[in-house]
Amino acid sequence: MPARSCTGCRDGDAFDIAFSMAFQPIVDVRDGTPFAYEALVRGPEGQGALTVLGQVTDHNRYAFDQACRVKAIETAMAAGIVPTGARLSINFLPNAVYSPMACIQLTLRTAQANAFPLDRLIFEFTENEQLASPEHVASIIETYRQMGFSVAIDDFGAGHSGLDLFARFANDMVKLDMDLVRNVDADRRRQAIVRAVVGLCADLDTILIAEGIETEAEARTLHAIGVRYMQGFLFARPAFEALPEIAFRL
Repeated sequence: MPARSCTGCRDGDAFDIAFSMAFQPIVDVRDGTPFAYEALVRGPEGQGALTVLGQVTDHNRYAFDQACRVKAIETAMAAGIVPTGARLSINFLPNAVYSPMACIQLTLRTAQANAFPLDRLIFEFTENEQLASPEHVASIIETYRQMGFSVAIDDFGAGHSGLDLFARFANDMVKLDMDLVRNVDADRRRQAIVRAVVGLCADLDTILIAEGIETEAEARTLHAIGVRYMQGFLFARPAFEALPEIAFRL
């Protein structure tokens, strides 16, 4: 579909509901440095994500997806992300992308206007989202990777289609769902599953990120299994319009 067919792709201001972003680090536990910061939707004064997401409809979903990309880049730049060397991870809605090439133009212009390196952008989509067309999603991923972006599957292991998505799409990263992380230190079954995913990612040259980590025991167990990148309250809570300090290091 031509770019002119999608107002939201041309103009991030088409989403007229005020919102901002918080940031949470994804930590490289080998040296305790931020590998990336995930941008998380918040209300204009730091209210929870649902205050914004609850106003997203089929009518404004496309404009919202575009506005999130713009807001994430601009806010991360204002917070000082570039000197950290970390990447910026942005959640996106595959079903809100009419044409991969047309709908990425606003993101490209925003990154260029803010001097944000394109190869430090990660786009996440969740396993739980209903994908109207797997072929369309594959086209988005291929286009984004050709442009130098990385693509991640979020909440891997939370739904029934995780392995199918892994087999179908050439993702750069996988984020292990927090339900597999919770109490992993005391659960041999979870440990076995995570160990298998670590091996799978190694075979497919895919970065594995464990999210939702809350305890030191979980972090140390995951590290022993072979997980290098971690995210969760143990390391830092999301900070509104700021890059939080990493509070825990292995």
